[in-house]
Amino acid sequence: MSGIRTLGDNKAVIYLLSVLAILLWGMSYIWSDSLISQEVPIFYFVPLRILIAGLILLLFNLLSCNFKPIARKDLWKFMLLSLFEPLVYFLCETYGIKETGSPTISAMIIASVPIVSVIAGCTLFKEKVTFVNVLGILVTLAGILLVLSSQGEDCKGGNFVLGLVLLVLAVFAEVGHASMTKFLSGDYKPQVIAMYQFLIGSVYLLPFFIFKGLDGFEARYLSWQVLRPILFLALLCSSLAFSLWAMTIKKLGVAKSSVFLATMWCIATALVAELIGREHMVLIQWLGIGVAVLGIILSQMSACNREGQGSR
Repeated sequence: MSGIRTLGDNKAVIYLLSVLAILLWGMSYIWSDSLISQEVPIFYFVPLRILIAGLILLLFNLLSCNFKPIARKDLWKFMLLSLFEPLVYFLCETYGIKETGSPTISAMIIASVPIVSVIAGCTLFKEKVTFVNVLGILVTLAGILLVLSSQGEDCKGGNFVLGLVLLVLAVFAEVGHASMTKFLSGDYKPQVIAMYQFLIGSVYLLPFFIFKGLDGFEARYLSWQVLRPILFLALLCSSLAFSLWAMTIKKLGVAKSSVFLATMWCIATALVAELIGREHMVLIQWLGIGVAVLGIILSQMSACNREGQGSR
């Protein structure tokens, strides 16, 4: 256990594991797209993914003797955590994109997470944010804007204003999720936090599963062709990725982890879309990725010396 703890305290390892989590989320696009192309209802496979992920982590925590019951004083925090994500974030992001009709504008709004996260980190957790941190966040957002500005999509949604409101709510839900994770990380291990997040989240999603996911149920939904991508999503993109990300939030804080997520998520999604031929990046977009990476470096580097002098 001491070896694992040492790895968790190594800054380079934390960033590598963070990148792995984000790449897994980027890969989720492939398996989700596979299910959608098979016309499997979103409210069928998403609740199943969340429930299976929770059960996998429950089994892992029991076998590794890491299981810890929720203390009475922390119950409301776990309830809020699961409410923020998967429920509110998933619903607001999905229907926000649908109503705006523009993944470009949607992604630009979601990419504003770091700005709200800086405010949350400073006010709730007294995180140190210096001029270099703020400069890094601004450079990061400029890079993301370059990546997204060349898409040139028209807005074809049914209710653009409603879509914008839903996407803003998704931003606050993501920051709320990160904040609750930070609150809980002092008393619970990352994989335990993720376990309860998914188990409680599956309860929240149960009505959607029953009334929408099972509507028009077909026997092929139980085939290996459908269950295989659901299992990949549950094991890799939920159980593993969220456990790694909970550790990232604990080690880096709300503000830094959010700017890292916003940028790397855009990069991972762009690369996956390029690899599977869904979208081809132009030169200015690759330039934007480079600018965004520079922003990541600036946003993460300024507190290194101070953190290195702490008791941890």
